[in-house]
Amino acid sequence: MSWDPVYRYVQRIPRGRVLTYGSLAKALRLPGGARTAGRAMAATPSGKGIPWHRVLGERGKVLIREPYASLQRKLLESEGVTMVGFRVDLKRHLWKPPRKIAVKSKAPRKRIQK
Repeated sequence: MSWDPVYRYVQRIPRGRVLTYGSLAKALRLPGGARTAGRAMAATPSGKGIPWHRVLGERGKVLIREPYASLQRKLLESEGVTMVGFRVDLKRHLWKPPRKIAVKSKAPRKRIQK
């Protein structure tokens, strides 16, 4: 399985915002849910500009082990994300992606004659 769709979605998360593994999995309909999202984030290639640090566990908790947990915390704080211990305030920093807007067709509509 290619993780490219996951990485493209994560790249859309703005600075100062976060997303949970579960929300990521739900948005992309990943089989296996949050665990699959976690595996994808663990396999994130370095140097590609993918903001892996913006994806967290349930209730905003940093789930990865040291030394990456401290790195994740520092990266989030550098973006203005408020943390208490190793948990982010999701009410304040959760990213809610915009809903897809229906694209209007450029073809003229057929008029129904009465």
